[in-house]
Amino acid sequence: MQRINQTIRVTKFILVGFSSLGELQMLLFVIFLFLYMTILLANATIMTVIRCSRSLHTPMYGFLFILSFSETCYTFVIIPQLLDHLLSDTKTISFVACATQLFFFLGFACTNCFLIAVMGYDRYVAICFPLRYMVIMNKRLGLGLISVSAATGFFIALVATNLICDMPFCGPNRVNHYFCDMAPVIKLACTDTHVKELVLFSLSILVIMVPFVLILISYGFIVNTILKIPSADGKRKAFATCVSHLTVVIVHYGCASIIYLRPKSKSASDKDQLVAVTYTVVTPLLNPLVYSLRNQEVKAALKRVFWRPAPSKLV
Repeated sequence: MQRINQTIRVTKFILVGFSSLGELQMLLFVIFLFLYMTILLANATIMTVIRCSRSLHTPMYGFLFILSFSETCYTFVIIPQLLDHLLSDTKTISFVACATQLFFFLGFACTNCFLIAVMGYDRYVAICFPLRYMVIMNKRLGLGLISVSAATGFFIALVATNLICDMPFCGPNRVNHYFCDMAPVIKLACTDTHVKELVLFSLSILVIMVPFVLILISYGFIVNTILKIPSADGKRKAFATCVSHLTVVIVHYGCASIIYLRPKSKSASDKDQLVAVTYTVVTPLLNPLVYSLRNQEVKAALKRVFWRPAPSKLV
């Protein structure tokens, strides 16, 4: 801590994280390392397959490629430091590093929320306007939606990070979490935080509920269109194209809502950390697995890219 004009200013935070688990931290290290390697491999596989398979060069898989890349960056902000702290006795992080982690975590998290909503709009166009799909979802619109999602996500992250880091931190410096998230850091501010918490809650509604409502509206039109399909097989195929996206929507927005859209409470932070593990570790792993295991086009592309039959020898 530094003393400036008779005021103590915190220069480092201690990430308490899983330190209460003692020797179990080594087991957690092995588990998180395995999951992190799996996340990197799974997302790299999805991006490679989309890049190498011409049949997947469509707007839907272009958005999935960007989402996989964003999820990879998202986990890179959190998990390597978590692994380091699980093996270290000193679990400190500087104020600047904490602010940097918070900014990139929020930036990629917000971008992912918007990208998933864009993918919902893509499904709406594909099912409700199949003959005009490639005309509507052209390359220019796709790049524009991706750019707006990223720019809006990181702008909101910049605003939120500035609001939090502008607060005075002059007392406790133990963050009851395994990374610098909004609520655990705000609790350490030595000033009234109600106004800024209200602003941050409003931003959370904007990032989580607005895209979620837009997805619900899109699927309302999608269901209405599917019900008009005369054949049962046609209905099944149309709905099958949405199952993977719906699974990601439920897990992603469900976990985010539990943490960021609840009123301020004194609930145990240990429960928050369990939910945080879901959206920082499980969700980035779930996305590529869901799209590869439940999507026939991706499964077929995987076989073509990685299990190409050896050329027959001419006798």
